[in-house]
Amino acid sequence: MPSQTGPKGPVSEGPSAPTSAPTAAPTKLTREASEQARTVGRTTVRDTQAQATHDTRAASVVTRRDLEERLPRSAPDALRFEPGVYVQQTAHGQGSPFVRGLTGQQTVMMFDGIRLNNSTFRYGPNQYFFTIDSRTLQKLEVLRGASSTRYGSDAMGGALLATPIDPSLALGGPRGWYGHSKAMMRTGTADGEIGGRAQLDVGYKGKVGLFGGVGYRDVGLLRAGGKLLSPSTGQPVKSPLFASDGVTQRGTGFREFTADARLVYQVNDKHRLTLGYYDYRQFDAPRTDRCPPVTAPQSECLTYDEQFRTLVYGAYDVHDGPSAAETVRWTVSYQHQHERRRFDRGPDSTYRIIGRDEVYTIGTGLNIGTKQFRLARGVDLQVNYGLDAYFDTLRSHAWNTFLDVGITTPTTSQYASGSRYLTSGVWTEARLGLFDRVELRAGGRGSLVVAQAPGNLDAMVGRRPIDQIWGGGVGGGGVAVRLVDGLRWITNLDQGFRAPNLDDLTSRQATGAGQQYENPNLRPERALSLETGLKIERPRIELQLFAFQSWIDRLITRVRFDRDQCPPEDVVCGAAVYNVTLANIAGTSHIRGVDGAVRLFLPKGFGMRATAAYTWGDGPNPVAGLDPVRVPLSRIPPLNGTVEINWRHRLGFFAAPPCAGPGPRRASPRPTRTTSGSSGRHPRLRGARSTRGLPPAAARPRRPRARERHQRRLPLPRLQHQRPRARRQRAHRGRF
Repeated sequence: MPSQTGPKGPVSEGPSAPTSAPTAAPTKLTREASEQARTVGRTTVRDTQAQATHDTRAASVVTRRDLEERLPRSAPDALRFEPGVYVQQTAHGQGSPFVRGLTGQQTVMMFDGIRLNNSTFRYGPNQYFFTIDSRTLQKLEVLRGASSTRYGSDAMGGALLATPIDPSLALGGPRGWYGHSKAMMRTGTADGEIGGRAQLDVGYKGKVGLFGGVGYRDVGLLRAGGKLLSPSTGQPVKSPLFASDGVTQRGTGFREFTADARLVYQVNDKHRLTLGYYDYRQFDAPRTDRCPPVTAPQSECLTYDEQFRTLVYGAYDVHDGPSAAETVRWTVSYQHQHERRRFDRGPDSTYRIIGRDEVYTIGTGLNIGTKQFRLARGVDLQVNYGLDAYFDTLRSHAWNTFLDVGITTPTTSQYASGSRYLTSGVWTEARLGLFDRVELRAGGRGSLVVAQAPGNLDAMVGRRPIDQIWGGGVGGGGVAVRLVDGLRWITNLDQGFRAPNLDDLTSRQATGAGQQYENPNLRPERALSLETGLKIERPRIELQLFAFQSWIDRLITRVRFDRDQCPPEDVVCGAAVYNVTLANIAGTSHIRGVDGAVRLFLPKGFGMRATAAYTWGDGPNPVAGLDPVRVPLSRIPPLNGTVEINWRHRLGFFAAPPCAGPGPRRASPRPTRTTSGSSGRHPRLRGARSTRGLPPAAARPRRPRARERHQRRLPLPRLQHQRPRARRQRAHRGRF
């Protein structure tokens, strides 16, 4: 763990809870160390590990300080500067990260080790990662490549691992209370955004801690830099739609409210209890690409009136247990996802279709790690194993409203109400170290997925019942070889899979490709991912470069079906211009590419970081018998990358103008933020600070080390100032 130098030696930087591993008991700080930590600023103690949890995989980390400096608008926005990640925004209030060419259902999202993917995640980009408040996160880790051995279904492209901020238990010490409050305000000129957050961190005697806050923001219509022209015709595009001034983009804007609370009880040095509550509520968020659709009247618009996500969970952590279970993390969770959509149609929007979907999820996960066994001289073995299970219950309703006559009638819901879905599995992963030079990794998972949905054979609906069970296994492994100090060669071969969910099996919805209908005969898709590359971690340079290829069997994609396949009395299906359904493609699809990042630590406080990624994919033609036999896969991102040049002064000033590609993107607000905070320990007045009793090195600013000056960036040209950080024993390594 990264550390700082205190009056009595190295001082831990506070508790860190890696998403995929049990949380270690935090190291208690001495009275002098706690005093020093408060003097140099709370951020020093709260900074988490920059080392990736999956260090022998292609992975990168966004730390808390990255988030504070970049000021991302959302959790997806925070990933724009990570290698192998491409973020698509279909709407102002949405964002979907692509990991090595895959997104939505084909990447898995975890929050503090709890699975966020549920059975209604739709095909293609979705909005659900946007419902994580980036201001509550300690770090974000991106694991690139198939990861189903550890994270189960959906982890075909990779995994997005979010770790929330923990209370600062260690700062309270044995003497009494500790408290820290913080207020933030954010504004943006491009869309009139205004909002803020207030949060509180309190602790008592290093045993009990509470971290929580509330936030709100109101975002208006987005003003672009000018007209958006079609690259093929040179004429203004029809979607998105602009107002008469040519710069105000319709179908944008939203409101959101967030609330969170995290209570931690440190029973003793080995046992810890956590209770977490995270609530996100978004209102009036239009789908920009469907306000209006390209071929529809300008009055048509799809709006998410309500997009809510609530997560409540408890976690029990054990540290320094018996040999077979030295670390243990057990979670029990409840989630509620609520969506209410409004689709205005007809002249002057007199006809309105309203849908409401509720997903209730209960889940549990167990992660156990053994101690590191010494099998022979220079040979070490450690094993992690566990299980997880998540059960969804779905309620779905829809109705039509004729505003001109005030009549409301029920209609076919998007999903089959009363559907249920279970995803579960048991897994194990072992790591074998050989003479501090080679590390071998191997593991496997057995999975069970159950999908059930009631049928409705009414001619107006025509839904067939579903009762499907899928079982199977996946595995993976890899090798990491230390060629010389600071240089490793890494190769991994991992499997991924995704079982069809309720969105695939039962959904009826309007999409950009046409009116989509369910397919109850889908089969799981499977992936095999191979990657090889280098990681360099030296005092003046950090680099990772990976080449990869994935083979995907039975890839699920949209295909067209004729009107004569519609239910006989389904007027919408019969009148639709284009009907599609999901189907497994026979054969193997390929995704291959290269991604990487480099950071340079330059003299005079300067630094530079650059990322680049190129992905290419092709698969069998979904329409059998047509040429060409193989066609490019949909939604593969273009060549993209970022460049950041930063400068940091020894007093804490920093500046960083960024550059991101490819080409122009949707105009985004230029935010500004002000913060205020106070901290203290009872009975000292809150906000009072003192350097009394500290050694001279801690009582006055010092010249930071080279790596400390360069290790963070800002995405907007600005000049800011932060309190100097405490002297560290060694700089962060392996940030990627």
